[in-house]
Amino acid sequence: MESVSDEPALSVVVTIHDEETQLEACLSRLDFADELVLVLDRCTDGSKEIALRFTERLVEGAWELEGQRRNAGIDAATGDWIFEVDADERVPEALGREIRETIAQAAPGYFLVPFENYVGGRLVRYGWGGSWGVMAAPRLFSRGAKRWGEQRVHPALALEGRKRWLKTAVVHHVDANVSDMLERLDRYTELRAADLRDGRARMSPFPWTLRRSLSRFLKCYLSRKGYREGRMGFAIALMAALYPLISHLKAELDPPADD
Repeated sequence: MESVSDEPALSVVVTIHDEETQLEACLSRLDFADELVLVLDRCTDGSKEIALRFTERLVEGAWELEGQRRNAGIDAATGDWIFEVDADERVPEALGREIRETIAQAAPGYFLVPFENYVGGRLVRYGWGGSWGVMAAPRLFSRGAKRWGEQRVHPALALEGRKRWLKTAVVHHVDANVSDMLERLDRYTELRAADLRDGRARMSPFPWTLRRSLSRFLKCYLSRKGYREGRMGFAIALMAALYPLISHLKAELDPPADD
């Protein structure tokens, strides 16, 4: 991809696993970048064919951990600044313009990008958090300012440099419906339980986990105003509360999966 200006070079990194149903909608909005890098993690569908319509900068492989494949994409990017996008996200034109304008003058560091989170066709503004959705994340960063950790789910981040904010939000299609939420809860808790078993995450006493679950529900539903979303806000607060509790129970009671 040719440079769109004389400004610092911008790489966009997208990490995917079998995302053919939504990949084109994501990639078609990224033409503001100088370079597009796609990390294909064990893709068995048509994702590679779609990706090649937008870039030849493909990184293919099989990574055990989320952080490993995300770091592989960061390492493959050549730009002065890197912007990470997931396949279920859409970047508005206004955000692309803001990113280009921002990096033209910015000192090294990172920027938190706000999120507009959708469940189905509904924009859900309130209640996210507690490892169940985010309202902002450090997606734009200068080279060397961000590394992902070694956990299986919600990897820790190592960030360097000055912290700042962008104004324009990424559009994030989180789940299609409540059934998708429950499937995601089961998937996330399986991975978290594995982290708890092998020490990648700290296993707290069960009473503390119970208190943490209640605290997360109250924080999402009350402090983060999930109640303003009605039943949807209740559902999101409930998922945030169940995440540490079910992870703990799986780690204690379920046999570990075979390697």
